[in-house]
Amino acid sequence: MIPANTLDALATEQNNPASAAIDEMTTLEMVTLINQEDQKAALSIAPILPQIAAAVDLIAERLQQNGRLIYCGAGTSGRLGILDAAECPPTFSTEPGQVVGLIAGGHEAMFQAQEGAEDDEVAAVSDLTAIELTAADVVVGLSASGRTPYAVSALRYARQRGAATIAVASSPASPLAQEADIALTAFPGPEVIAGSTRLKAGTVQKLILNMLSTGTMIRLGKVYGNRMVDLQATNEKLARRALRIVQEVTGDEEKTCQENLRKAEGNAKLAIFLAFSGLSPEAGKRCLQKSAGHLKTALNKLSARGGIA
Repeated sequence: MIPANTLDALATEQNNPASAAIDEMTTLEMVTLINQEDQKAALSIAPILPQIAAAVDLIAERLQQNGRLIYCGAGTSGRLGILDAAECPPTFSTEPGQVVGLIAGGHEAMFQAQEGAEDDEVAAVSDLTAIELTAADVVVGLSASGRTPYAVSALRYARQRGAATIAVASSPASPLAQEADIALTAFPGPEVIAGSTRLKAGTVQKLILNMLSTGTMIRLGKVYGNRMVDLQATNEKLARRALRIVQEVTGDEEKTCQENLRKAEGNAKLAIFLAFSGLSPEAGKRCLQKSAGHLKTALNKLSARGGIA
């Protein structure tokens, strides 16, 4: 149990003088103030960009060695972790279970607040044990205050198991940071509604998670230029996006791109490689595998051998 006086002193619990009379403002004044405060969230991340870069490299290295990226948090933090994890498969064709989100209180907590669950240190260990945590994994603890028992316990257990640990928090010298190999601590300032960390602190977490997962997937070859060539064409929108990407990269006519996508079973990366190489799908897959899934590397190798069609 964290003493009340310690909680009161947290950076995330402080009062914001700028919003002291927010209940007396016009609606336009209110949303203008919120917007101004939100801008501080993005700016607060700039000082820790080197640490975020180090975290991306660490995660990419572990995933290349068949490790997993595991987010652990409670409440808003846990939901943001699950959101980031859930969007990796359709966006980057990650393997099932490669990016995982754990939330205190389990599945129900995603949709309905389970406030007492955040204090359950044993549950964090149980949740990580249930997914068979290994030393190859990376565990990211998410907690605005940096003191949420569930998240702190998760990182502590992960360290004991030899897994890499990363902390994402908005309070200085936090217990969460002390359990981390890399601490990502950004200070967006007090919330417009005191203590409502789903606001700026939550925005900071979302922005950092965007960088961690997106940066990692770029390092893993899931992106060509700035295009998500490893997306899964699982619906009409994504199918059209895949076709557009193949057309933009290859310059081929739509009919030709559709045929290459058919051969590649909807995978834009392989379809592009087939277009440039003229290889069979099986041979194309082997070339990409030899280049660790990096399309640009595979094309450069093929070009060096004079094999670009």
